[in-house]
Parts: sequence; C-alpha cells; structure tokens
Amino acid sequence: MKQAEQLPRPALVWIIVAQGLLLLPHGQRIPLWVIAVYLLAFAWRIQVFRGRLELPNRWLKVALSGAAAGGIVLSFGSLLGMEPMVAFLLTAFALKLTEMRSRKDAYVVVFLGYFVCLTAFLFSQDLLLVAYALVLVWILTTALVSIHRPSARLRDTRSLKLAGTMLLQAVPLMLVLFFLFPRIGPLWSVPLKSHSAKTGMTDTLRPGQVSQLSQSPEVAFRVQFDGDIPPTQELYWRGVVLSAFDGETWSTLRYFDVPPRERSEPAVNRVGESLSYRVIMEPTQQNWLYGLRYARSPQGGVMHLNDFRLYSPVVIENEHFYAVQSWPDARLGDTLSDWRRKVDLRLPGQGNPRTRRLAQELMADAGSAPAFVDAVLDHFREEAFFYTLQPPLLGDDDPMDRFLFDTRRGFCEHFASAFALMARSVGIPSRIVGGYLGGEINPVNRTVIVHQFDAHAWAEVWLEGQGWVRVDPTAAVAPDRILYGLERAMAAEGSFLAEAPLSPLRFRGVNWVNGLRLRYDALTYRWQTWVTGFDGRTQFTLMKNILGEISVSRSIVVLLGSGVLTMGVVALLLFRRSGPPPRPVFEAEMVRFTRTLYRRGLPAVPGEAPAATVNRAAERWPRQGEQIRSLYRALAKLVYAKSSTIANDKRVARELRRRIRGLQFLR
Repeated sequence: MKQAEQLPRPALVWIIVAQGLLLLPHGQRIPLWVIAVYLLAFAWRIQVFRGRLELPNRWLKVALSGAAAGGIVLSFGSLLGMEPMVAFLLTAFALKLTEMRSRKDAYVVVFLGYFVCLTAFLFSQDLLLVAYALVLVWILTTALVSIHRPSARLRDTRSLKLAGTMLLQAVPLMLVLFFLFPRIGPLWSVPLKSHSAKTGMTDTLRPGQVSQLSQSPEVAFRVQFDGDIPPTQELYWRGVVLSAFDGETWSTLRYFDVPPRERSEPAVNRVGESLSYRVIMEPTQQNWLYGLRYARSPQGGVMHLNDFRLYSPVVIENEHFYAVQSWPDARLGDTLSDWRRKVDLRLPGQGNPRTRRLAQELMADAGSAPAFVDAVLDHFREEAFFYTLQPPLLGDDDPMDRFLFDTRRGFCEHFASAFALMARSVGIPSRIVGGYLGGEINPVNRTVIVHQFDAHAWAEVWLEGQGWVRVDPTAAVAPDRILYGLERAMAAEGSFLAEAPLSPLRFRGVNWVNGLRLRYDALTYRWQTWVTGFDGRTQFTLMKNILGEISVSRSIVVLLGSGVLTMGVVALLLFRRSGPPPRPVFEAEMVRFTRTLYRRGLPAVPGEAPAATVNRAAERWPRQGEQIRSLYRALAKLVYAKSSTIANDKRVARELRRRIRGLQFLR
C-alpha cells in the first residue's frame, strides 16, 4: 500500500473512540453480544495495526455477517423493526472496522458513523441526548480531519480544535436552514414498528396492569396553563374510555365498532369557566390524547369522539404538541342513546356472582342510582380494603369476587373495575376511564409534569338529569392518593418507585438535587417548545410575519439570500485570517534576535545564515561576544529541539527576550 493511502494512528484512535461512544445511547436496547462484538473488533483492529494479526479474508467476513444477522433474528425474533435494524447496523459498523485498510475505507466508516449518530433520535429527542450527539459529531469530524494529517502525533490536539472550529463555522448556516428551509418530517417521525414495550395507557385494562405502569418515573406529558393551575386533585386527565367488558378485561371500542350515527359527539351544555392549556405529550405508540373533562382542541389533527375523549388519527410516534380548552363543570350526555345504554350495561351471562349479589343488596337498600353510588363508596370506605402497589394475583375465575371478599388489596383499577361491575349489575350504565391523576407543578416555569406513576383509573356512571358523572372509588380507600399523589399514599408501604432506586424523583427531599431536576425539566420544556416543537405550522406563522404574503418566489429569495449572506460573512472571516502560517515560537525569537542586531548597527547581508550574522556581531562588539553567542546557542538548541511543551516554550521565550533586551552592545 502506498504511504499516502495508509491510515494515520491518531485517525484510527479517534475512529475507535467514536465507535465506542456511538454504542452507548443504544446500550439498553441491544443484546449484550453486540457489545462483545465491538470489543472483539477493537482488539482485532489494534492487533492488525501492530502487525500481529491479518485482516479477515472474504469468507470470514461473510461468515461474520451471517452470524450477526442470525444473532439479531434470535435476539429479536425478526430483522424488521427499529431495535433489530439498529442493532444490525451497529454490528455491521463494528465489523467494518476489521476490514478497514486505507483512507478510503476510513471515510466510509466515518460517514457511516454520522448516520449511526442519527439513529439514537429514533428513540428519543431528549436535550441531554442532543448534547451528547454534538460531542459525537465533534469526535467524528476530528477523526475525519486526522485522516488528512498523516504527520500528526497521538497527543496532538490541533485536529480536535480544527474540527470544533469547522462545526462552529457551520452553526450560522444551520440556523438559517432550521428556520427557513421547508419542514420535512425527520427520520425519527417515520412510523416504524418497535419491539420494545412503551409506557403509557393501553386500550385494555385488567387488575394488575396499571399497578405495574405506576412504577415508572418517566414523563408522560407536560402541560402549561393560561392562568392559574387548578388543584392537583382536580386534574383528572382523561385518555381512554373502556366500555366493553368480558368478565375479566375492560377494553375500548374501536372507531369502526361504533355505528356511524353514534360517532359524532353529542351536544354538551358548557357551563362554568373554561380552562385553556397546551400539552406536550411524549411518544406512546398509541392514538389517544389527554385532556381534562370535556376537552376541545382548535387545531387540526385532533378528533373529538362520542365518548368525549380526544383522539389522533395517526399513532403518536414522536413528541406531540396540541392546544386544548376544557370545561370541567360541563354536563356530558344529558340523553343516552339506546345503543350507548346497551353497550354500557353489557355484562357476561355469568361470573363474579358474589359481587353481583352484593350490588343488588346495596341497591335494594339505597333505592336510587345516586344513593347506590354513595352506598358502594361507603362500603369501600368502611370495610377493610387496602390500597397497594403490590396487589396479589386474582386468577382468571371470578377475579372481582376474590378481590372484594378475599384479598381486599388492590390498586386503582381494582376498585374502578369492581365499582363499574357492580353498577352494571343493577342497571346503571357505567364505564372505566384510564388516564392520569394530578401531576407535579414545576415552580421554575409553572408547568405541570405528569409522570407515568401518575397513571390512574376511575369510573363514570350515567345518572338521570346529571349525565356522565365521575366516580373515583380510590378516593374512598386512599384519599391521600387523590389529594397528595402516589408518593405520599405509598409512604407507609415503601413501594414508590421501588424499581427505580436511582431516579431523581426519589430524592425530592434533597433541595439541591430537586432544584437541579426541576430546572432541567424547565429547560427541557423550552427545548420541546422552541426546537422539537418547531413544526410546519410554526414555521408558516414565522414566514408570514417576515414576508407578509407567502409565495414560492419570496420563500426561495429569503432562503437563498439568507444562506448567501451567512456564508459570505463566514467566508469574509476566513479570508481575513488567511496569510502565512505563524512561525514556531523560537523561530520567531531567532528572527527577533537578528533584527535586534541589525537595529543596533550591524549591517544586514541578504541570504546570510544566522550563525554568520552572530559571528559578525561578536566581532563588532567583542565585550558582548560571548553573551551574543550564548544567546544564539540557546535559541538554536530550542529551534531544533524534538519536543517541548507549549507552556515551557512561552516561559523560556520570555526569559530569552529579556536577555536580548539587556544586551549593552559596547565596543
């Protein structure tokens, strides 16, 4: 191989460092054997560089590629999906290192590294991940620069500085493209099948499901209100409405399960003051959106279904922003259609006989539907029921009977399911609503942070003259859960975030830790609002404010003009800095020394070597001859020295400069 095609050692080191760092964001979603492949590839490539191993031949590369594909299929069950495809790409990225022979191969590895860096955004666009990705781009660019500096040493930081300078020079053009270039959906917004479970409510509910979800500290969504924030016990965020029941599982009705005449939202009596707020929802891989009672969204892409919930026609694959207006005191469903009444009264022919019998006894004593609701809540309140994050298994046969009469230990969905079953048993239309309750108010920016552990389930019953009324049986058993949140309700049990011992939410009692967490969350909200939330609609508004009337020609002129102006300023700065490269420290001092001799009266001889100049100076000023020669020897030794640290260079240069100024040049 020609020397010009050989890969410099610093470039190889930077490529290996970049590959290792590119793997870290995917550490939790790839099999452990992929990490082992990386370590093996690093060791193999280093031994090849040291001449102790040969690069793999063609058949070995084919075998390794086939083994990698087989390993992905065994680990994920398929090659289709985000996680297996990213894992396969990472494995191929590591194996590419073992066949890298020349600079051309190194270019391929570096450019592939830029693409691998983008794959992390398929799963998250968190602010910390963005900062980490910027570091990765810096390191990859450093590797690219190092490929073109074959004489650079391993500890030379000039490649790192040059790469950083190049990236900073690209920032103005990046800003122009961000604000003015037509918004095209990013790679991570493309719907791709995911093999990992997503936190969030699902369209089915059975005892034990929400209790498992409530162990997660992840953020579900953030809300900012216009005006005062309602009390947390009034923040019932409706998500899914579960009307179908088969004796064990509650499920929501799909869009086409509802007859066409029943799909439109019924008329609602909007009483009381409304609440206006904006929601930024994390990806859920689901369609429903969250809002308070009787939520309406003015923006496109949000549907209002007949059970008074918000719905997105497309799956929420990335952060989703929407504005909402709610009427908490609105009366929902003054009238109930025959089809809706039939759906919300439907029960299997048999199952849970003791629960049905208890409901009939309570109804016989109560005499009316509102009194029955109060009687059931009194039953939960007065009997020995316990609210717990660790409920026992109920089995498949008559689970509500076992819960109400045997275990009496459950989470919110146990109580909601039991209440809705009892209400239907006595002819009261009822259903379960799944969503979230409460949220943490961030005092830094006055947003409400709703976490996954705020997941909650409650019931709705239809009462004559009142419409759909919210009934939360959990309030009768564990009022602390409603008033103060899950953490306080579970204080005695000690099960709050038991599966996330290092979560910052467990250290809310430590002021400085909690303060940092809340400030970072406020910064995240700004990032989501200003950057990831800068969609086509926001850009259209910005362009309209700038141009007034938007047209293709005006948009092109603004885009090209801004780009040319930005690049012109950057080019001007680059040309301004152009010129001969600066002399090394001691070469500059040598020139300064000879010029000092000329200024003192020594005639200049064109083309004369510095040593000859010094000899003539020593003869002209014999009293200072030895001092002049000593200074020259010190300078010459440093000019031709093999290595010297920059700090020592500057210190020694200052000392030599002082000695030069101290020469007295006497005959």
